[in-house]
Amino acid sequence: MHQMIMALTALVALGGSAAPEAPAPLPGWMAGAWQQKGADGAWADEYWTPPRGGTMIGAARIGRGEALSIFEHTRIVRKADGTLSFFAQPRGAPAAEFPMTVRDATMIEFANPAHDYPQRIRYWREGDHLKARISLIDGSRPVEWDYAPMRGD
Repeated sequence: MHQMIMALTALVALGGSAAPEAPAPLPGWMAGAWQQKGADGAWADEYWTPPRGGTMIGAARIGRGEALSIFEHTRIVRKADGTLSFFAQPRGAPAAEFPMTVRDATMIEFANPAHDYPQRIRYWREGDHLKARISLIDGSRPVEWDYAPMRGD
């Protein structure tokens, strides 16, 4: 017992911690059905399941009028090491991984500088809206969405 107390004291003195760091929580504030409607008939939908089993499953579609331009399967996953990654599969392509780089209570950002476009993906909440932005790693070529909660109209 004395040796264990000495070891813990030494660990704390060296700046260590006896308790492992908690894994990053999934961004449950993204869950729901979201929509953006443009004045020119353009629209975008995004859907996120609530966190469960270390995963959130997402889907998105973008179009104009009755025409679909793009669809995408997405997911946010807690990996074995406790970190989060965003996986995107536009048009059913193989998944591209974007590890989490920064987060706070209502914002999360993922980045992969080796990917062609996008290289950075950010989500955040403003009131009851879900906002999203994709860009190159330096912030250039941004595209943003301002999603409102989807209603039955």
